[in-house]
Amino acid sequence: MDTDLRGASRAEEVEVLARPLRRKFTLEKKLQVLREADRCKVPGDLGALLRREGLYWSTLSRWRMARERGELSGAGAKKRGPKAQVKDARDERIRELERENRRLRARAERAEALIEVQKKVSEILGIKLPQRDEEIEGD
Repeated sequence: MDTDLRGASRAEEVEVLARPLRRKFTLEKKLQVLREADRCKVPGDLGALLRREGLYWSTLSRWRMARERGELSGAGAKKRGPKAQVKDARDERIRELERENRRLRARAERAEALIEVQKKVSEILGIKLPQRDEEIEGD
């Protein structure tokens, strides 16, 4: 193994993280930094604050906008993603009726197709089917 002047091997000396960790700031920390930034009146104080905290100007401005929108009010973080839909009993009933309607329409179409087939078979076999008017008179 290669060693440096201190006697440590290069393999032991190098530590590579798989992925850099992103810092996460608590609500309290953000509010503390914003309060300190608001107190900075002398030129250079804000830059010193940002360097001390390891922040960028853009981060500070995003936090300020979030505070103005009320996101940092402490009422709780907004949940991301689509809003949960409130289920209405009427909507469920409408879905049931539409499903039943589709089922009954399909059944009626099959019955009509079957009647058409029966008519064609009766024509082929020469069987005379009674007409609707004849059925009523024959009763």
